[in-house]
This record gives sequence, structure tokens and C-alpha cells, in this order.
Amino acid sequence: MAKPHNFTGENGFHFPQTIVFPSPSPTGEDSAAFDTPGGTPLSNGAACCGVPSPAESCAQPLCEAGEGEGIKYLSADGGELACGWGGFTPGCLQLFNTPKGVLFFLCVASFLQGMTVNGFINTVVTSIERRFDLRSYQSGLIASSYDIAACLCLTFVSYFGGNGHKPRWLGWGVLVMGLGSLLFALPHFTTGRYEVRSSAEVGVCAANQSQPGAAAASGLSSYRFVFMLGQFLHGMGATPLYTLGVTYLDENVKTNYSPVYIAVFYTAAILGPAAGYLVGGMFLNIYTEIGRETDISPENTLWVGAWWIGFLGAGAASLLISFPILGYPQRLPGSQRYIVMRVSEAHQLKDGSHKRASDPDFGKTVKDLPRSILLLLKNPTFIFLCLAGATEATLIAGMSTFGPKFLESQFSLSASEAATLFGYLVVPAGGGGTFLGGFLVNKFKLRCSGIIKLCLFCTVSSLLAIFIFVIHCPNMPMAGVTKMYKGSASPDGHLNLTAACNAECSCLRETYSPVCGSDGIMYYSPCHAGCKKVSENLRNGKKVYQECSCVEKTFLLGPGEAEAGKCTSSCVKRTLLLFFMFTVILFTFLSSIPALTATLRCVSDRQRSFALGIQWIVVRTLGGIPGPIAFGSMIDKSCLLWQDQCGEQGSCYVYQNSAMSRYTLITGLVYKVLGTTFFMVACLLYKPPPAESAPGSLDASENVNCDLQETKPSLPAEEDI
Repeated sequence: MAKPHNFTGENGFHFPQTIVFPSPSPTGEDSAAFDTPGGTPLSNGAACCGVPSPAESCAQPLCEAGEGEGIKYLSADGGELACGWGGFTPGCLQLFNTPKGVLFFLCVASFLQGMTVNGFINTVVTSIERRFDLRSYQSGLIASSYDIAACLCLTFVSYFGGNGHKPRWLGWGVLVMGLGSLLFALPHFTTGRYEVRSSAEVGVCAANQSQPGAAAASGLSSYRFVFMLGQFLHGMGATPLYTLGVTYLDENVKTNYSPVYIAVFYTAAILGPAAGYLVGGMFLNIYTEIGRETDISPENTLWVGAWWIGFLGAGAASLLISFPILGYPQRLPGSQRYIVMRVSEAHQLKDGSHKRASDPDFGKTVKDLPRSILLLLKNPTFIFLCLAGATEATLIAGMSTFGPKFLESQFSLSASEAATLFGYLVVPAGGGGTFLGGFLVNKFKLRCSGIIKLCLFCTVSSLLAIFIFVIHCPNMPMAGVTKMYKGSASPDGHLNLTAACNAECSCLRETYSPVCGSDGIMYYSPCHAGCKKVSENLRNGKKVYQECSCVEKTFLLGPGEAEAGKCTSSCVKRTLLLFFMFTVILFTFLSSIPALTATLRCVSDRQRSFALGIQWIVVRTLGGIPGPIAFGSMIDKSCLLWQDQCGEQGSCYVYQNSAMSRYTLITGLVYKVLGTTFFMVACLLYKPPPAESAPGSLDASENVNCDLQETKPSLPAEEDI
């Protein structure tokens, strides 16, 4: 029994196909094969293998190769489909020549990229600034070099790589990324030893003048160009990963399974930064000059940890993982049937110009580049999905950069404690939301319009949850900043760090080392608390300063004492804030994979890689790069206490929590409202293909259960077209 269907795909195929249902007849002969419009069989002249019954067919290969008969799977361009390097294609490697094998290696690569660029870099910025005498804007240029490189390379890589051998582009990209990590660690080995003069009593009263305001220039700041080059290589190497890697997965699996594969891939990329924060934090507790003893502790502002170890490990791992990726074929065995069966959901342009992308030769030369860009610009659904992605990227980039700082200020935590707590939020919310988004698309078999509606629902949900920032935790009292010293004027609007109790100490503003007095008040430093001695015994692993003239005596902790570090906050709104921050992160990441899937579906097959490249350019230029700047400028408006570097303003030490929450709410609302608007417009303007031009199911191979079972041919498999 045969049922004819007309297939018109975006992949260059246009032929009437006869779908043959296996007959229960024991003769085992098929009555029909795939025919071209001219009637010439697509096979090499031999009949396809027979299937005794539908149940038995699922336990057999689609076609068994025999001597002199059977179908050989040939790729569309006649290329080899075996896994290996050149002529070296051992049989053991073919076990990994599957979509799951590709997914594993790409997940490792994305994990390493996320751990290095979004984990280690953010963790070691302070240490690099201290070690190489860099200013904040110089370290900002180092971080921005990644996005600059990505924007410069995206058009070239996505256009030519999308029509070329994707695994080779991916493999070379990961290799370049590994070289960038090794280069980033190079300055540690080309500079002299890190020397620091310190003693146990630096920072106490009458001993706070050991750091002159004008330090001699070390000349190490020139190494910022080496760091920028390393980041530039990171950006170049990661460019193919999130464009060609996504389309390579999408092309080699069934349409319904594609969101799950992509979700797993992006989940690994999100877990990478979390690992980078944790592992990088562990390395920073090791002194940068390994094997050499020092009398300063990690809490000291002069401490520099072993920032370079993570980059060495990540670089070596990237070099190793690049070789398996380079060995994959241009197309996996058995993937051609998914391409043939795929139903186009591309947005239909009124002038019909979208049909040009169906030409098999389209996009193979530079001449087609302007036409490709024009086709994407004429696709309103694609444009508004890009703009929505940019607004979401702004929030993600801003929150990932300043989320730990928000927690640090609201809950009076140390930088390491805030980074760890933020990591605990991001891993389940970000990773879980990313995977769940892909799972929902697959579970409910959503079409393009349904996927955009899911994105709209997630954006509205996070928009409602972001109103949690109307509440905040009160600032911990700090002498001279939020609370006046005994007998001194109120510091409202003006800092007054000097009082009668510490006037004789000649305290320097350059030495910021907060301590918590036994009276529950924080002080700028032990010197500003009037402390004259340091106890030899630690309390809860922290230094204890004694004879502090500015600290009121209590019966609990003894007369005039102070502990190193900030005072502990007892904010009752902590749980509520963390829960709704978790909700915002969850729904923000929940829409990421559906939005990416909608982008892939609303454009022609031959433009998918290029469309992702253009989308990444829009996302980075409008979201990733300005996102931290927008959040940073808003948050800086809430600063109460700025760093004073010999008369020059540095970073912010203390923020006003109420103002920080208010500005975070305003920024978040603006971008969430824009994101909701863009998703809504994309949904309204999307025009799907006519229903009669496509088969009834999303994937025609859905009805053939044996497609779920992949066979591994003993010889290098070749596809039939």
C-alpha cells in the first residue's frame, strides 16, 4: 500500500516520493523505491532489502549490504562519511561516529569555553589587576577583546563554514581557543617573582603609613596586550562553536530531537562558568609563586593567587579535544534521510524571494553573501527574534557580571562567598532552565509559532518575577559612611572617616580592609577603628584586632575588639530575594533554547549557520557588549564609598542597597518589556508555509519506528540521495 507525497524542501530536493509501508507478505520484496521525477531510481540499480513485518523491520538495518547487491549510502557531494583523519579511519572510531558522539565532544568543548572565558576570566580579574598594575578600564578592554574578535569573525565563519566542512571549522576553532588559553597564562612565566613587603601588623594604628601614595611604575601593565591577544584567540576559536556546532547537531538528528541535543549542548556551556568560579576560586587560595612561602594570607589586599593554573589546564584540554572533532565527517551516516524528510517552516516572504535559498548552489560563493544578508533582513520574524535575544543577552551579561556584587552588597558577604552563592543559583536555574526549554519543545512537538509563544510566556513570567527588586536588605552600619563615629558629624552626603578616636593614627584611604567591631559596626580598616594590636590567635579563622579606641566596649567579645572582614547580615528578606532571583534566572534561560530553535526554523535550511552568525553579531553588539556597561553605570549611581588611589577615583567599596535594588529593577524592567514586545511582534508577523505544501507530520520519518534505532555499518557508511 503506497501513499504518494510531494516533497519540496529547502535542501535542494524536489521530487514526488512514494512512501512504502512494509507488507506482511513473507516474500520480502518491496514493490517500489525512491524515484526521481524522470523515473530513474536513486539507488545504484539494486532493489532495496525486504522486510517481513513491521515489527521485524525495527530490528534490521534499513538496507543490508551484500556482495554485488544492496544500497550504498552516498553523500550528496560524494564525500567520505567515515570518522578519522585522512586515510586513517579505524573501525573502533566508528563507534563514536553518531550524533551522541558528536554531542559529547561538543559538550566538552563548550564546557571548556564557558569555564575559561566566563569562569576563570571573571574570577582572576582582580588578581591580574594587582599583579600587573592594571586599571579597571584596562581589564575591561581585556574582557571585551573576546566579543570584539567574535563579532569580526562571525560573518566570515558562519557564511563559509555553514557551506563547508563544519567539523573541521569546529576542530580548528577549539584548537585556536586552546592556544589562546596557553597564551593568557604566558605572562606568569615571563615576569619576575611577585614580591610584596608585609608584616602581621600592617594596617593597624601608627603602622598604616607603609604604603606610599605614589608607587614606582613597574612596567608590567604592558602585558595587557598579551592578555588581549589571548582573549582575541578565545573569541576567534569559540565563534564556530555556537554557530556551526548548533547547525551540525540540528542537521544530523531528527527534527523533534534537535532541541534536546542543542539544550544538552548549551547546558554544558552554562555549567562551565560555574566550574570556572569554583575551580578558579580554589586556585586563588594558592599563592601565585608556588613553592615559595609568604607571611600574607588570602584575605590580605596584597595577596595574588595562582590565577594562571586554570588557563594551562583548560588550554591543554582544548588542544586534546580538538583532534577528535577534526576527525568527524562533513555529514554523519544516516543523516541524509532526516534532511529529505524535514519539513520547511521558514517564514514566507510576500515576494517569494525566500525560494532562492532552495537552490543547491546558493551560498557557495562570495557573490551570494549580499543576497543572503538581504533575505535575512527581509525576514521580520528573524529580525525580531534577534532583537529579543539581544535584550535577554543584556540581562544575562549584566546579571552574570554584577549578580555576585549584588549579593555581596545586599547580604554583606565576601567576594568569594557571593560568587559561590551566585554559582549555586546559576547552576540549577540556568542549567535546568536551558535543558527544560529544549525538553518542552520536544515533548509537545511545538511548531515555530508555538515555540515563539513559549518564549513569550517565559519572558512575561520573568518580567513579573523581576519586581522582587522593589525590596532590599538594609546596609550594615559602617562608621563614617552610613553611621557617624562617636561625637562626629553625620556622614550623610559626605564621608567622614576621621574622628577623634583615630585622629592620631594617620590612616590612609588606600588601605581598605574592613573589620567588624564588637559593637556590631563595620570600620574602613583596623586603623580607622583605632586598633593598636593584632592578636596572635585567630577567631573563626579570622584575625582579631585589639585595643580599638573607636569600638565601644561590650561584655560579649571583650573591650574594644574587631574581627577582620565584614559584619554578618541578618536580613530577613534573604530567602525571598534568592527565591525570586532563582525564578528570574530560570525563566530567562528557559526561553533560550526555544528562541534558538525558532531562529533555526524560521529561515531556510541553507541559511541556518549564517542566520545564527548574524544573530550572534546582533546579540553581542546590542546585548553582550553594552549589557555590563548599562548595568554597571546604573549600579555605580548607588555607590557610597569610592576607592581613593592617591587622589584618583577607583572602584566602589560600599553601595547603598536601596538604590542598588531600585536601579536594578529599572534596568531589568526596561529590557524585559522590550524582550516581551519583540517576542510578541515576532509571533504576530510569522507567516508559516501553506499547510498543503508539506506533509501532515513535522517529520515524516516519525511514522517509521525503526528510524529510532540507528545501525552501525561495518564499512564506512555512505548516504543515498
